[in-house]
Amino acid sequence: MKRIIITLTGIVLTATAFAQTGTKPTTAKPATTATKPTTATKPTASKPTTTTATPSIVLKNNRDSASYALGVRIAQNLKQQSFDKLDPALIQKGINDVFNNKAIALPDAMLDQCIGTYQQKASSAKASAAKAEGQKFLAENGKRKGVITTKSGLQYEIIRAGTDTVKPTINNKVKCHYHGTLINGTVFDSSVDRGEPISFEVGGVIAGWTEALQLMTVGSKWKLYISSELAYGDRAAGDKIAPGSTLIFEVEILGIEK
Repeated sequence: MKRIIITLTGIVLTATAFAQTGTKPTTAKPATTATKPTTATKPTASKPTTTTATPSIVLKNNRDSASYALGVRIAQNLKQQSFDKLDPALIQKGINDVFNNKAIALPDAMLDQCIGTYQQKASSAKASAAKAEGQKFLAENGKRKGVITTKSGLQYEIIRAGTDTVKPTINNKVKCHYHGTLINGTVFDSSVDRGEPISFEVGGVIAGWTEALQLMTVGSKWKLYISSELAYGDRAAGDKIAPGSTLIFEVEILGIEK
């Protein structure tokens, strides 16, 4: 529940900042920190996308627009946190009861427990489905010519072998370019697309990356296939990497920064 409160508070603060400055708050570039468990670094959550259609309601003034906009932002964040199967009518009922100072239908002490239990079950269900899909993909992928599977289950294929013989160690800092996708091809993070390589500690990233980087040499470019166990496990990362996701990366080591 603390996570929900922080998220919704952030929405309000962001909206307030926009109203005060008249400019849209900037979003930090993805993949710039190097603390576990990150992709080569963890991709920051990008703003959820929403399809814009011909309005079915009339927003007469700023109060109407702000009310609707806040509802959209709340729904986007709830959806990102596995709350998209909840009953919107009851969510609205809860909001109305609080706004109108009516008695709520559940004891206050039970609110957090109800939310936490539901979120845990929903997240576990999503993770189980994603893991099963990932395992099937890796089983088939491992049969392809050129794909190597390590003892940990990490899969990789060499796109380009580096001419250098130096390999990074877990205590090194490396400079890399990478392009990350889900097994369905969805791009969730890419320093290549941004045109800006990043540097990070070999030991400060997800396990699949840490293992692969120590096998690679400077100048080499590999394609990594990383199971959820070597990535984010049962946790989501941003709005595109769901719990239990198998990840694919093209990784190029540009240099070692000692």
